[in-house]
Order: sequence, then structure tokens, then C-alpha cells
Amino acid sequence: MRGASRHSLLEGPSFDREGRLYLVDVAFGRVFRVSTEGMFTVVAEYDGQPNGLKINADGQIYIADHKNGLVLLDPDSGRVSTVLGESHDGPFKGLNDLFFASNGDLYFTDQGQSGQQDRSGRVFRWRASGHLHLVMDGIPSPNGIVMNRDETCLYVCVTRDNAVWRLPLLSNGDVSKVGAFIRMSGGIGPDGLASDIADGLAVAHIGLGAVWIFNARGEPTLRIDMPEGLSPTNVAFGGADGRTLYITEADSGSIVTARVSAPGRPMHGGPTRFTDTESAT
Repeated sequence: MRGASRHSLLEGPSFDREGRLYLVDVAFGRVFRVSTEGMFTVVAEYDGQPNGLKINADGQIYIADHKNGLVLLDPDSGRVSTVLGESHDGPFKGLNDLFFASNGDLYFTDQGQSGQQDRSGRVFRWRASGHLHLVMDGIPSPNGIVMNRDETCLYVCVTRDNAVWRLPLLSNGDVSKVGAFIRMSGGIGPDGLASDIADGLAVAHIGLGAVWIFNARGEPTLRIDMPEGLSPTNVAFGGADGRTLYITEADSGSIVTARVSAPGRPMHGGPTRFTDTESAT
């Protein structure tokens, strides 16, 4: 049941141009905005399961909704409208996360209930022209997704494989020689991720209560343990210098911050500078 036995399930942190943090509550269909002073506002509450949230170059807020597909949020009115409710072969399994390329193309994961028992998860690209393309299927639980700095490959958290996969992109947009980039152990698996300016990755390891920082070669350089809870779900870089990592932790319903060495790579359409805060709950 929607929201049953939970206070919240925080996910999808993303900053707007003003440095305000947006995040979603999967369990109760809510979208929050956190001011630079740390004050929470409910922007929307609707009949859905918002999971990932990203802001494009025009400042539009898109949400990967497990129930409704790809939806667009009007932050002024709180209105949520579905812009893509199904693929070419029928309804989506259940969208999870999304990422905008510099040319406006949107990549998103379609996870549903896929896992090792049902390796049917998918990654799609929705071109700025409106064309939907299946990038890859046969994935056991695709989750968080980002591109590398040169936009020559995708990194996808494959939660039930406990790994981050690398999907090299060909010139026509297809993928070739897909493989595991980072193998993890314990917990449930990698959930959300974000990239830094050196092509490193910050990866939320749900079930382990940790966020890992990996360098561009896939080597772990830092482990950040949660002060409470075992379910970090997603991450976003912020702070005045981009070196503060904002982490949504689902068990405690909190936002945890940690300082890291390399600044984050701002999402396409996101702010170039951030306002630093300590933490919020």
C-alpha cells in the first residue's frame, strides 16, 4: 500500500538554478523543495510514486515516476502531468531514475520489479526531438544513471547485480560491449549515483548504509557511513565550491551532508554555484 508503515522514502535530490534542493518522497507521492536556509516546502502531493528527479536546461523539472511514467512538474502550481506514459511496446515497468545529456536528450531507467529472477529492466533515451529509443534491455534492476564527462558512455547502477555497469555509446546511440565497471558486495546494491568533474562517481549503497566515492578508474577512494539508517538512496553535489555531497537516507528520512575532495559536475541545466548548508531532517 502506498506509504504503508513508512514516514517517507526520500529519493531524487537535484538542485535548481537558485541552489534550492528538490527531492521526492516515493512512499507518499510528494515533492519537496529545500531552501538554501534548510527550510522544507511541499511543492506537490499527487497520486504517484516519484523516484528520480532532474532539471533540464530550460529549468523544467522532470520526474521518473514508478506508477505514471515520465512526468513534468510545475513548481509554481504543483501540477504534475504525464509526458510519456508508455514505450513502443506498452506500459513501462516502473521508471526509476533519469539523466539529461548536454544536447537535451533524456536517458532513463525502467526498473519495475526486475532482478536476477526477471532480467527485463531497460534503459531508454528520449531525444529532444521526441523520439523514444530503447538503448538496452535484459538488465536485472537498472536504477541510478549518469553519463561520463565526454558523454561517450552511460553508468547505470544495477542494484540486484550489486554492480555499476558501463554502457559504451556508439556514434548512432546504440551500445556496445556492455560490462560491469564496479563490483560491490554486501547490502542490497547500488541505488543512485552522481559524477564529479574528474569523472569519479559517488554511489549510494543501499542496505549497507554507506556512500562510496570511486575515481575514474573505478577504484574506491572514500567510504561515507550514514550516522543513522542503512538506506542511502541517492546523492547530489552542492555547496559553494561543489564539494558537499547531499545524500538522501530513507530509513531516517533525513538529508546527510559530507565533504569530498573533488567538486561535482553540475547536471545539465543545474546551477554553476551552490549555497552551502550543514544538514536537514
